[in-house]
Amino acid sequence: MTAAVVFDLDGVIVDSEHVWDEVREELARERGGRWHPGAQRDMMGMSSTEWSRYMHDTIGLAEPPEEISAEVVRRLAARYREELPLVPGADEAVRRLAAAFPLGLASSSNREIIDLVLDLAGLAECFRATVSSEEVAHGKPAPDVYLQAAARLGVDARGCVAVEDSHNGIRSAKAAGMHVVALPNRRYPPGDDALAEADAVVASPDALTRELVEALLAS
Repeated sequence: MTAAVVFDLDGVIVDSEHVWDEVREELARERGGRWHPGAQRDMMGMSSTEWSRYMHDTIGLAEPPEEISAEVVRRLAARYREELPLVPGADEAVRRLAAAFPLGLASSSNREIIDLVLDLAGLAECFRATVSSEEVAHGKPAPDVYLQAAARLGVDARGCVAVEDSHNGIRSAKAAGMHVVALPNRRYPPGDDALAEADAVVASPDALTRELVEALLAS
């Protein structure tokens, strides 16, 4: 069985969950929305279609969801161009594993953000396939984005190791049938029940090695 590694983006390659939170909260408060403390956790893993609808329906922004999504992407992209918050060691981990396995990326970020981050980080050439959850029917924790990543790589999902930081991300990759390495998000840690589903838990990208991937695939 051909093996591959599929990375999440937010929280694994870029330390960005709090940036999404800040941008969406800023927009909500500017436009009279009903922001609440659990909004970010509610939206983690949602596709752009899903979270922009949430911003419209639950947070109460008047603009259509597609306009909300476009404005959040515009503001987020501007911040990334000023300073890209790479997770320490993530770029080295991507390059290290790209030398040994075909790599995919399965992200809840919009397509524009995925392409911008990989370009700014100089990592685009490392990935043979990238998928945004806006390109599939359902966002995480549904398995769609991971199954699509495996399909674009031309491999069976059962021969993939996913690297995830979030509760819904871990559940998504497991639902797809992949082995999962959890790299817990420090600001928004996954619940114990999701962590219990992971096949390995690591503290930093430094632990993402060929030996770890091979051991999981052999288990």
